[in-house]
Amino acid sequence: MVNVFFIILIVSLGLIGYSYFNKPQDKPKSSVIPSPSPTTDIEVVAKNLAVPWALAFLPDETMLMTERAGRLNKITNGGVHLLHTLEVKQIGEGGLHGIAVDPDFKTNHYIYLYYTYEQSGNLTLNRVVRFKLEQDRVSDQTVIIDKIPGAMSHDGGRLKFGPDKFLYITTGDAQQPSLSQDPNSLAGKILRFKDPSASSGQVEVYSLGHRNPQGITWDDQGRLWETEHGSQATDEINLIEQNKNYGWPIIRGDQKQAGLESPILQSGSQTWAPAGAAFYQGSVYFGGLKGQTLYQLKLDTLKLTEHFKGQFGRIRDVVLGPDQMLYITTSNKDGRGSPTPDDDKIIRLNPKLLSD
Repeated sequence: MVNVFFIILIVSLGLIGYSYFNKPQDKPKSSVIPSPSPTTDIEVVAKNLAVPWALAFLPDETMLMTERAGRLNKITNGGVHLLHTLEVKQIGEGGLHGIAVDPDFKTNHYIYLYYTYEQSGNLTLNRVVRFKLEQDRVSDQTVIIDKIPGAMSHDGGRLKFGPDKFLYITTGDAQQPSLSQDPNSLAGKILRFKDPSASSGQVEVYSLGHRNPQGITWDDQGRLWETEHGSQATDEINLIEQNKNYGWPIIRGDQKQAGLESPILQSGSQTWAPAGAAFYQGSVYFGGLKGQTLYQLKLDTLKLTEHFKGQFGRIRDVVLGPDQMLYITTSNKDGRGSPTPDDDKIIRLNPKLLSD
């Protein structure tokens, strides 16, 4: 009898232990949706977009994206979440363009946007505005640079913070080439704003003589590189120095004149229609709109290599993500491309696989 009792007791304790250690455990709750880890060397992060113009990353690695129609979006786990809509003048190339995240975002929560608007009298202008972004809420709009000349094309629009933590802004000539040489005009320039987070500040002309600069990036020596749309081809890559004049409309292509800077590289009779640019391990990568190519300029040799020519269509922005991957946006719905059913897209690429 005793042996039977102990057998029953041991079996019962075993069943209780099995039930306890194998019961379903509650999963820890998290308010943060983790970003997807790259599982392939080429991966579509988001699709079915409408002219995504610029990308930027928050300190927590969340991606922000602008669409030209005026939408500011957040990309999370492949989902597109609308954060804010701006009233923009979407005419030709006009609309919502660049975005930049303040280097001190963790404390001030500031982001910056560049967009086209209409003033009374059907006047087309561009401005740079500052917003607060807290818990997916966009508030406190403040205009920091206003009345940048605009037009159906040549609106510039790229925003980026440099290594000096100053905000750099590219502006186009607004289809008035002479404005690029006018030091009193904001058109056809690279502008620098020393402290856009302050209640007031001073914008300065960093360089002039630009036609339609679309991409800026800094290399590992702190040098500023710029991509620019030329006239009748002759697209340019320029090494930008403060207070230098880059010649438009006085010179173009390989033409030279005293006091004016010629490009480091130009496209000759070809057309790149160069757009956003990013630096990675000795090379500047930039998108080609008409060229429909991801271009790589190796800085030590100035050798230009083409990647994915025609594969994705028109490529607008190129950004190096916090994961050291390249992120590109297609621009096949901008009226000049041939969109596929899934366009437009954000695509993540592993730059280590791009041979030069």
